[in-house]
Amino acid sequence: MTPPTPTTSPHRLTDLLSGEFMARLDALDLFSRKMLQGKLQGERRSKKRGAGVEFADHRQYVAGDDLRHVDWNIFGRLDQLFLKVFLVEQDLSVQIVLDVSASTGTGEPGKSLAIRRLGAALAYVGLVNNNRVTLATFADGLVGHLPNLRGRNYLPRMAEFLLTAEPEGPSRFDKACRQLTAARAGAGLMIVVSDFLFKEGYEEALRRLISRHWDLYVIQMLSPQELAPELTGDLKLIDVEDLDGAEITASAALLDYYKRNLAAYCNELRAFCRRRGATYALTNSGEPIEPLLLNYLRRRGLLR
Repeated sequence: MTPPTPTTSPHRLTDLLSGEFMARLDALDLFSRKMLQGKLQGERRSKKRGAGVEFADHRQYVAGDDLRHVDWNIFGRLDQLFLKVFLVEQDLSVQIVLDVSASTGTGEPGKSLAIRRLGAALAYVGLVNNNRVTLATFADGLVGHLPNLRGRNYLPRMAEFLLTAEPEGPSRFDKACRQLTAARAGAGLMIVVSDFLFKEGYEEALRRLISRHWDLYVIQMLSPQELAPELTGDLKLIDVEDLDGAEITASAALLDYYKRNLAAYCNELRAFCRRRGATYALTNSGEPIEPLLLNYLRRRGLLR
């Protein structure tokens, strides 16, 4: 089915990603380690290389292997058992979950734009490689859902979805994860991009996303002002989501205490993910996303 392509919308994918960056992304594909576990056929191949099952190599038989894959011609010549190994196309599902709650609207440069740019880049790689891509945004639970996209024809629709996702509302991450797991099926990648500054915590919510069939990537986006605030004097701080206030005197000692607490919080999130087989990355909205994708996430196995 040919997707509807917006013709009058002012939104364009180039509002999020430069043409030069997209050209570099064309050479990449998304990769799931868990789709390979227990598969005799071998490595998942890109759909650009053709369809069907294709012979790749032989390997020696070990006890428990399926005898239907034995190469009996080799057995007749060498009196040894070898199995045929194949490359097979597998349908990779990619779910990209982006935080659009009010807290992401803060910072300079803003976290919201950085989160959406990162989501657009990952979705772009998935779509141009004909993977099945689902985009979701959350604030007070899921607030936007664009499921089962496949192919370049959906790039304008993806851009429209992301460019109209304005930051607003409280964070209800656990509610969003309950909704996500109710609809999730199959195997593949789950990528969550958020500041993870939830008053309700993140533990129960992330546990819902952990699965032996899904690779979970947790990408925490903080602003430069959150990482290294420059405040002085008597201030009243207001939570942008629930309007709770706190009066402080911003001294050097207090800022040092804040930085230690933030570092401890991020380290705990990293350790929580590592213990459960998920991958964690801390990012800064003031830094370009290109090194994150082209260097860090490639080293961590998400892209190749």
